[in-house]
Amino acid sequence: MKKFIFCLFICVSLFGTSQTKPSKMIYIQPLGDVNPAIVQEVKSSVESFFGFGCTVKPKVEFTPDILAASRTRYEAGKILDKYHSPNYVLVLTEKDIACKNGDIPEWGIFGYGEIDGTTCVVSTFRLKRKVTEAVFLDHLQKDAIHEIGHNLGLEHCANDPRCLMNDAKGTLKEIDKEKIWFCDQCRKQVGMK
Repeated sequence: MKKFIFCLFICVSLFGTSQTKPSKMIYIQPLGDVNPAIVQEVKSSVESFFGFGCTVKPKVEFTPDILAASRTRYEAGKILDKYHSPNYVLVLTEKDIACKNGDIPEWGIFGYGEIDGTTCVVSTFRLKRKVTEAVFLDHLQKDAIHEIGHNLGLEHCANDPRCLMNDAKGTLKEIDKEKIWFCDQCRKQVGMK
């Protein structure tokens, strides 16, 4: 009996219990030149909010295959396809990104994430327009967490306009209303306490 209890203790110590979720790692992929302080801000924000580890990958350069139809910005869907991975990846860029769906014209966006996917992209381009550095960093932190929330299975939240999963509707005013916080329903859905 003592051997069995000792063996059980060792197994639980080494492998955890069935209720322990594996830790997640987020890889931050700079696309083009991204200010290292911005990369560090995103890394710290993600680690602090989710408790996940973060690793910054070496930057990659832009290629013509991810240009949007306008040829003046980059297509978010193409970026997700190109950098898709079995691991969680947040692609971070300072260039303008856009989205295109069916007959709807191309429009500029802050970020884009696959729901229940592994890849998302965040652009600083529209987040830093006509705001102070402190407000820009707040917007950036909120958008990075929001897009990772999509990867973790969250859709836009209509429970509370302060929830980070609220639909910003493309406006900084909506982001300003949000707190760095998930409502109880969103927290429960992703297994946060």
